[in-house]
Amino acid sequence: MIVPYPPAGGTDIVARVVNEPLSAALGQPIIIDNKGGAAGNLGTDLAAKAAADGYTILFTLSSHTINPKLYPKLPFDAEKDFAAVSLAAYIPQILVAHPSVPVNNVQELVTYAKAHPGKLNYASVGVGSPAHIAGELFKLKAGVDIIHVPYKGGGPAVSDTIGGQVQLAFVSMPAALQHVKSGRLKALAIASDKRSIAAPEIPTIAEQGVDCVVNSWYGALVPAKTPPAIVAKLNAAMVKVLQTPETRDKLLAQGAEATSTTPAEFERLIRDELKQWEYVIREAKITPE
Repeated sequence: MIVPYPPAGGTDIVARVVNEPLSAALGQPIIIDNKGGAAGNLGTDLAAKAAADGYTILFTLSSHTINPKLYPKLPFDAEKDFAAVSLAAYIPQILVAHPSVPVNNVQELVTYAKAHPGKLNYASVGVGSPAHIAGELFKLKAGVDIIHVPYKGGGPAVSDTIGGQVQLAFVSMPAALQHVKSGRLKALAIASDKRSIAAPEIPTIAEQGVDCVVNSWYGALVPAKTPPAIVAKLNAAMVKVLQTPETRDKLLAQGAEATSTTPAEFERLIRDELKQWEYVIREAKITPE
């Protein structure tokens, strides 16, 4: 199972929750191989070129549909080089702050940021990540000037926010929720279209007056020429795992909501999202590092 991001970030955390019961369901040991780098494109390319025999799974997130709009010459085709297996979870991007930042909600943040343009930094898991898209969309819609600081994964981004090297972070909820609960970070909002059942007390950005909605997901894909019977077998195992109360509860504890789909439903989601991100990337002038 190739995870194209470093350990301790949201993708890795969810992959490890799913990994053990999926291994049991398939009767096969599954080894997680973290191949971080190039905004997820390094590990994704390795998966695209792997043998299409069902023994390599790409476990990724919705950057999979953002990167093709950001990097015009990727060595793989995000749609044509993969066969979708199933979604695994939806997760909110959460906006958190270091406790020293003198704001407790989005409107206070907007007011403070406008009074101190260019003085606040926000961390994300990398250029073109769902977190970065959420941060730039927030800047566009709120009319604020905060500086993006890209990291190579959710773990490092959260660590530096806790340490105060950056004041804010847009990261996936699994990477940050435990630190919000412990008081090391303040949760200001989530970027989804509705509140999370994992933390219903945290309001959305939209309900606080800024039209910033970025829904994001985790899911499993395999190389494109994997036989349909193998895809179906992997899908059945994923669906079975994601319907168990134990897996759903473990994901929920990390801020992720278990969600399974058919391969066709997941393929349709990928196809639709590949068309959606051009506005933010164009208007925010996001370019690869």
